[in-house]
Amino acid sequence: MKRRDFVTLLGGAAAIPFAAWAQQVMPVVGLLRSTSAAPFADLVAAFRQGLGDAGFEEGRNVTIEQRWADNVLERLPALARELVQRRAAVIVGNQSAIEAARTAAPSTSIVFVTGEDPVRAGLVASLSRPGGNITGVTFFGGSQLNAKRMELLHEIVPAARTFAVLGDPGYAAFARELPEVEAVARKLGWQLVIERAADRREFEPAFAKFADARADALLASGSPLFTSEGQALVALAERYRLPAIYDVRNLVAVGGLISYSSSLSGAYRQAGDYAGRILKGSKPAELPVLQATTFELSINLKTARALGLNIPPTLIATASEVIE
Repeated sequence: MKRRDFVTLLGGAAAIPFAAWAQQVMPVVGLLRSTSAAPFADLVAAFRQGLGDAGFEEGRNVTIEQRWADNVLERLPALARELVQRRAAVIVGNQSAIEAARTAAPSTSIVFVTGEDPVRAGLVASLSRPGGNITGVTFFGGSQLNAKRMELLHEIVPAARTFAVLGDPGYAAFARELPEVEAVARKLGWQLVIERAADRREFEPAFAKFADARADALLASGSPLFTSEGQALVALAERYRLPAIYDVRNLVAVGGLISYSSSLSGAYRQAGDYAGRILKGSKPAELPVLQATTFELSINLKTARALGLNIPPTLIATASEVIE
């Protein structure tokens, strides 16, 4: 190569904006969820914080590619393949999304956030030694949390005798959690009315059946669909004047009565930190599955007053958030 050609080549390279060069060498982290994006800005912020804890800042030394299926599970495989095409070094997501990512990217590092037992679900070999290319964060056992939710609602509506349960048939954890819910109902002397809703269109018929059965209270069992479409659930509970407990605080913030859960945003911060560690060279097989240790009890006193309910002072005293 002639010297003049070499200088021209260098000059052309120098003319490329630095940001363009940086983008080429930045590792890519994929955030894949089965839900819509709108209700979950707090999770994305927490995820960025977790990456920051590990020393990564979006746009400076890492690129985050977000993909949301808008509760259409059939979209997940194509979205997962898009992340593979973007050469994502790590893919982070909820369980429905991770199932698709495992198929599309069998050798890519994966970090899950799930409310299920990841060993029983076949995601990892054990919590302490995940094995393979997958690790993540799990909430405290879903069935035990549902039992606790029912007991909390019993404190608020002690005269209740007929208890409604709304479950998502597309969320495998619901079927596994149901026996524990039935056991708690027997213990409390409650009659159960169980309905399932696979999408938002099925919410209204389910609530109509609860009304026909004269249900006194409602457990909205957790699922990504219910969290994503939670505002519709809250509106129906208000219309039917049905005291309800939910699995995430976001729904209490928009008018739901009460929620009890592990901190979902805290879990995504942990997932972000794990993604950052993997970018630094840690192997998922060597990162034990984290179990949530922070729990949130949120109560909306305005909703309680509208329903004519008196919240026990002991619950208010122990709540992590009380909305006046």
